[in-house]
Formats: sequence, structure tokens, C-alpha cells
Amino acid sequence: KYPEIKNLMGHDWRIAVQAIFCVLLQIITAILIRQSSWKLIFLVAYIVGGTINHSLSLALHELTHNLAFGHSRPMCNRILGFITNLPLGVPASITLKKYHLDHHRFQGDGVYDTDIPTNLEVMLFSTRLGKFIFLIIMPLLYSFRPMFVLPKAIHLLEVVNFITAFSFDFIMYYYFGGKAATYFILSTILGLSVHPLSGHFIAEHYVFTEGHETYSYYGPLNWITYNVGYHNEHHDFPFIPGYKLPKVRQIAAEYYDNLPHYDSWTKVLYDFVMNQDVGPWSRVTRPSKMGKSVVISQQEYEKQVAKAEN
Repeated sequence: KYPEIKNLMGHDWRIAVQAIFCVLLQIITAILIRQSSWKLIFLVAYIVGGTINHSLSLALHELTHNLAFGHSRPMCNRILGFITNLPLGVPASITLKKYHLDHHRFQGDGVYDTDIPTNLEVMLFSTRLGKFIFLIIMPLLYSFRPMFVLPKAIHLLEVVNFITAFSFDFIMYYYFGGKAATYFILSTILGLSVHPLSGHFIAEHYVFTEGHETYSYYGPLNWITYNVGYHNEHHDFPFIPGYKLPKVRQIAAEYYDNLPHYDSWTKVLYDFVMNQDVGPWSRVTRPSKMGKSVVISQQEYEKQVAKAEN
């Protein structure tokens, strides 16, 4: 109905500019507070560093779709991913790409969508206190869940990512001290846990309205998160850069304006904890298209993915 939407597909150089700016800003901040008290470091890591590192993690999300330099230059996207990853303190760029695309291909698949909490998580974090703890440890859950649910072979680029990330940590520690290096880790842990930006983790696919499994957010925090809040639009058109997703909604308003959506990620986090009808179990799941998860080679896994897509 709206063929002009195809013109929005491609890549956007502004992703690289914003990511590099945030990397430099985070490094400068770490150097400036390297001799501060731990109390101030924690405060800055939550307010400033947490915001920047969460934004950087969403830049990595854009890069999983090759949206900075396009599909014709995949290594440029990977190299920018290595740079963007530096202030996060832990390697994540290549591993995120390895698993995130499955979330798009197999959304809700009981095995291949590792975004879905496991039965153990549901059992442990279903009370109000449990759900609050769930939010606190979200960085750990998102980091380790895929490796247990769907183990995959390690890529060479993943090794490069490990080397660059930890080498940068060592350089910061060697020249600027332990507080500067620790600041990066704290920023990632605090910024991806109970932080206003973390509302998108819950808002995107946890079912608050029966019959809807993906939700968009149209609030002001989209400005610093590559419009990840336009999540229905993103899943419909994953090859459109985040900067252009508002145009999708503008062009095809009748498909999006009447869907349930959010205006506050902070309220989403509050409702997730306090609403007894919502919790880690509140996800739409489907029987796996490819059967029981087993440890397989990357080549075999990709063959199964191609088969399922066909």
C-alpha cells in the first residue's frame, strides 16, 4: 500500500556519529572521575555512565542489522561495533548479533528466541520482590541465558571482540587506575538494570494487553536510544534505521496509531513489578520450529535456520 516505505530501507551514517561521540564522552567521563570517591563514581555511573552505556548497547543493536554502513560493508559495521563496545567493559558486540537475529526470525520460539525467560527464571522471579530482583540482574540474565538455552560455536570475530574489549579495559586500568576501569563496568550493570532506559526490555514483548505481543514506546527517550521504542515498526521493517522509524508510523499511521503503546518506560518497570498479572511468564511463546535445543556447530545451525525460513 505504501511502496515509499522501501525508500527508508538502507543505512544511516548518523548511527556511527552518535556512537563515536558517546564512546569519547564516556572515556572522558571515566578519566575525569578517576580520583573521585566511590560514592560519586556510583552516582555518576548510574546517571551519566548508565545512560551512555545503555545508548551504546542500542547502537550495537543497530549494528546487528548492519544499519550504520549497510549490508554491502559488513566489516565496517563489525569494526564500529568493536569501538562502540569499548566503554561497556565486557565484550558483547558479536555475541549480540549472533543471537539477536534469531529473535527476529523466530520471535516467540520456545528454543530459538533466547529473549524469552526460562522456566527457572519464571519460578524464581514471579513475586513482586522476585520481579524487582529480575530487573536488577537483567544484564546477567541477558548475557548468560543464550549460552545455556542455545549454545553456539564461537566465532573468530567473537575472539577479536574479547581481545579488543579486555585490552581496552587493561589500558584504562594501567594509565588511569582501577576506578576509571571499574566505572565502565558499573555503568553497564547500572544502566541495563533498574534504569529508566531499561524499560524497553520489558515494554517490547511482555504482554500487558491480551492479544498483543509487541509494543511501541513513543516517549522522549527515543532521542538517545536510536528510536528503539518504535518496536512494532522495527519488527515490521528491521532494515530501516532507527532514525527513520518515526516516518514509518507517519506514512502508515492506520497500522500503528490504534495499537497499544507506551509513553513512559519508567511506568512500565513500575507496572511490571506491581501488577500481579504480569511477570517473567508474560510472553507469547510457540512450539519450536526446529525441535529440542542441542549443542551444534555454527554451520549446522545456519543450515537449520535456512531450512526453517524456507
